[in-house]
Amino acid sequence: MGTDIHSSEPKAVLHRYLKRSRDAVLWKLDGLSEHDVRRPLTPTGTNLLGIVKHLAGVEAGYFGDCLGRPVPDMPAWYAEMMADTLEDNGDMWARPDETREEILALYARVTAHADAVIEELDLEDSGTVEWWGDAGTAVTLQWFLVHMIAETNRHGGHVDIVRELIDGAAGMRRDASNLPSEDGSYWETHRQRVQDVADHFA
Repeated sequence: MGTDIHSSEPKAVLHRYLKRSRDAVLWKLDGLSEHDVRRPLTPTGTNLLGIVKHLAGVEAGYFGDCLGRPVPDMPAWYAEMMADTLEDNGDMWARPDETREEILALYARVTAHADAVIEELDLEDSGTVEWWGDAGTAVTLQWFLVHMIAETNRHGGHVDIVRELIDGAAGMRRDASNLPSEDGSYWETHRQRVQDVADHFA
């Protein structure tokens, strides 16, 4: 049974917000070239496809291995990540031999696995997060859900900024931009007003 979008049951609410967070990340890749989804647009190399790859690995860890329900047929880099032998930031960018389609398919497969685990378990059911040390024993599904919502939304903010830097596209979700205006002249005026105030303090 899928999550009822109108349910106020605590697990259903948390699951609904996780799904919305995932969708908010994914649609920011829509309509972009292979080059643009891979471009590093911050000094630390933040890029759209790498964020999706990273989130796939994180969800596979928390809702898979940590709960004793590993996702089958994960790529080699994931095993290295779980063994803490992956190169620094190895999950934050797509290698030349990793296609966009493969990474998006991996994320879809991992999130479907996570959804099934979430539906199966109760919020009080628990797993183990080895890399959390003593704090990682008897971690409940509720903790995993809250943590993954926070993780996905944090990276959702990253993809918002990166996409805006690529082509100016902005907004929270496909069906709800959460922006006061779609008019370019409005934003030019607003940005200039903010710039003028900043310059006053230069």
